[in-house]
Amino acid sequence: MTSYAHSAVASHSLPVSDRRTSLEAPAGDDARFAFGHNWQRFLGSVDAHRIAEAQASLQAFLEAEDLRGRSFLDLGCGSGLSSLAAIRLGAARVVSLDYDAESVAAATELRRRFMPDADGWVIERGDALDAAALRTHGRFDVVYSWGVLHHTGNLWLALENASDCVADGGLLYVAVYNDQGRTSRLWRAIKQTYNRLPDALRPVYVALVMGPRELRHAAGRALAGRPLDYIRSWTDYREHRGMSRWHDLVDWVGGLPFEVAKPEDVFDFCHARGLELLRLKTSAGGLGCNEFVFRRPTGG
Repeated sequence: MTSYAHSAVASHSLPVSDRRTSLEAPAGDDARFAFGHNWQRFLGSVDAHRIAEAQASLQAFLEAEDLRGRSFLDLGCGSGLSSLAAIRLGAARVVSLDYDAESVAAATELRRRFMPDADGWVIERGDALDAAALRTHGRFDVVYSWGVLHHTGNLWLALENASDCVADGGLLYVAVYNDQGRTSRLWRAIKQTYNRLPDALRPVYVALVMGPRELRHAAGRALAGRPLDYIRSWTDYREHRGMSRWHDLVDWVGGLPFEVAKPEDVFDFCHARGLELLRLKTSAGGLGCNEFVFRRPTGG
């Protein structure tokens, strides 16, 4: 795996206050995106190919052929697709937690459809900001939280709690929105507008917000003489963790609460908590998530 070094900026001192110890709404936002509602709509597109791509994504970034005998915490499980992938890769115990009750229902329905006899798979409502509740599940060989912790209302507390769930020798795989400075502040305003709109107008708003960006992408591919590349960015999108491009766009435009972090801040924060960075994939300074795999040394 690729190692990463950075001159520390004391981000380990970033605040992790405002601890929340129950399933109450996070402070700081006047609206909250219905993540679970979006995931329930996504369920209709889940098929064998999407599941296989989700498995391949875990295998590739964790650099593991399987998860046989390992425990797996899916913190912010959404549709449950990654949890299902972990079960299919041989994980002995999978705990899927999500703050959103509709996400819990979506993951439960996914298990019913594709793995109804998975005795080692537990799906519950849970809060990444509730350290005491997380401790009741013990520690895990793999803690996975892709694009979730920045939606909790307290990114750094959520990341601290997630890291505390990693067993000795275990892995923490997280993806966190990249800090783009002024651009990130603009996106926050866009997300707040989305959540204030009536339901019927929200798909139109997503199209208006993302349409210019999609047109630029399509025009760029056409000018490069590769117009089919843009079409494939939609038709082949499920190869990206088995996800749906439209549902990811809706999640992006509407997703509140919303926080961002520079990759070096995430590195410093986790390094100060005894974790070693094994792999990093950045968004190259642009829109999207930076992905990290950390390991807790044995005896750490």
